[in-house]
Amino acid sequence: MHSRDAVFLEDLCPKLRNRRWRQSIHLHTSNRCIYCGKPSESIDHVFPLSRGGMSVTENCVPACLSCNGQKSDADVFDWYRRQRFYDPRRAMAIRAWIDGDLRLALRLLQWAQPEHNQSSRPDRPNGSRAKRDDEQDWGLRTA
Repeated sequence: MHSRDAVFLEDLCPKLRNRRWRQSIHLHTSNRCIYCGKPSESIDHVFPLSRGGMSVTENCVPACLSCNGQKSDADVFDWYRRQRFYDPRRAMAIRAWIDGDLRLALRLLQWAQPEHNQSSRPDRPNGSRAKRDDEQDWGLRTA
């Protein structure tokens, strides 16, 4: 049997292939909307199907239902500039995604969400760990 004679599950079930493709798009951005950063529940076509856009990775971005519904079939950059959550780093990430440079797009998205990149507990400048509120310094207390 030759490798070209093999039958793959994706070939028998196109829905499974489509589902895996959609999941991979969401995984690129850690299930975050490319526009606002909220959890993504849908895939948005940057260039809408109604205007000749295609269902390819470069044209499909993860989006929350709110952003996907508001954008509808509008031009992505005109619509995005009018939003109160507009971020130029995200706009550049969208442009990089469209151009097929996913590595740059993901890097720009990381810069757009600095709170996810920092540690949750800040350190003191001299390197010692800052005390939590529930920690008490019993040695300095007097009776």
